[in-house]
Amino acid sequence: MDAYTKDEIIRFVEEEDVEFIRLQFTDMFGTMKNMAVTKSQLAKAIDNKCLFDGSLIEGFARIEESDMYLYPDLSTFVTFPWRPQTGKVARFICDIYRPDGKRFEGDPRYALQKTEAEAKKLGYTFEVGPECEFFLFNTDENGNPTTNTSEQAGYFDLAPLDTGENARRDMVMMLEDMGFEIISSEHEKSPAQHEIDFMFDEGIKTADNVQTFKFAVKTIARRHGLHATFMPKPRTDLNGSGMHLNFSLKKDGENIFYSKDSADGLSDTARYFIGGLMAHVDALTALTNPTVNSYKRLNPGQDKAPVYTAWSFTNRTALIRVPSNMKEHTRIDLRSPDSSANPYLALAACLAAGLDGIKNHTDPGEPVEGNIFKMSAADRAENGIRLLPGSLGEAIDALEKDELIKGVLGADITEKYIAAKRAEYADYCAHVSRWEVDEYLYKI
Repeated sequence: MDAYTKDEIIRFVEEEDVEFIRLQFTDMFGTMKNMAVTKSQLAKAIDNKCLFDGSLIEGFARIEESDMYLYPDLSTFVTFPWRPQTGKVARFICDIYRPDGKRFEGDPRYALQKTEAEAKKLGYTFEVGPECEFFLFNTDENGNPTTNTSEQAGYFDLAPLDTGENARRDMVMMLEDMGFEIISSEHEKSPAQHEIDFMFDEGIKTADNVQTFKFAVKTIARRHGLHATFMPKPRTDLNGSGMHLNFSLKKDGENIFYSKDSADGLSDTARYFIGGLMAHVDALTALTNPTVNSYKRLNPGQDKAPVYTAWSFTNRTALIRVPSNMKEHTRIDLRSPDSSANPYLALAACLAAGLDGIKNHTDPGEPVEGNIFKMSAADRAENGIRLLPGSLGEAIDALEKDELIKGVLGADITEKYIAAKRAEYADYCAHVSRWEVDEYLYKI
């Protein structure tokens, strides 16, 4: 809806009987927040005059400097198709500003906008295509989420094995009504696990879309009596859910990751971008896999998850894969991220790492085409292959040492993010789990 002006939006709201407008934004941890106003306050909202208390949002501001203003991005205006047709609900995604008219440095969307602006100064357009997996679990008699499912469907199964098919179809239809171009949807490997892929776009648009996607999927699942979760590893006996990120760079409208003069079709620029990702991947992991649960999926003994630092063309056991023979659609698939990530921070950091690789001509080494999971430890060491951080604590340690990635986040986010994640990990380490009780109570 890039063509909409203020006057056009006001007229649309009046003519289409829109009653409520949600002003949405994302906190440091990737959680979507919002403030709702009625249509009588729309002009005020569009004029950037809606104030909120930033001290109420964890990681945003101290109480003595808490006034924040929501600046709606007019291009994100859309109505929610699942709401009533009378008294409709619409939304804007907003940027956060201080009272003096300056951007709030702790706004995750700002971190990505700044990094994309740096890329554009170099003539680059950053495009991203996410692959979001999620589970649809049953709810209990009170409507509360569980991790229970009665289905036994697997890859590409359909109803009646796939009991979430109707919900997934409604998700696709609602998302398309909101302007998404859906590429495909399917049942994934584990029972109750699903994936819906939508079209790539520029970084900031993709991050907005990821947030909207998760919100829509959860809302529509609830209408079907189900709970949608993007938790990376909700059950020990089921595969984890990831969010592969597919990157490409364009310059003057051309995909510069492709080279017709290269034997494998991959340009030197693409190799350097991969090199940058590999050089900063430990710190990136603190952002692409930001919860203690993320590392139950990133476990070399579990799901064949991409935990080894190697890149490849066809090898799905590598951290980074470049699908072969894509030509002008050449892309770099980073396979470790999951949907618990704040997409604004994760994409900003990945773009900065890739640009750093291009700037420094960082060599990623040779592609690894063998099954890394079947390699001996000696073979992996000989090929320079190591494991990603094995816990949130290790990932935060790496982030704290990476000046480039901390610079992308800015001092405000870096300090608060590291402190919050260290506290989260400490709480996790101090918690006595059911497994520990079952394993040790009667033995010791």
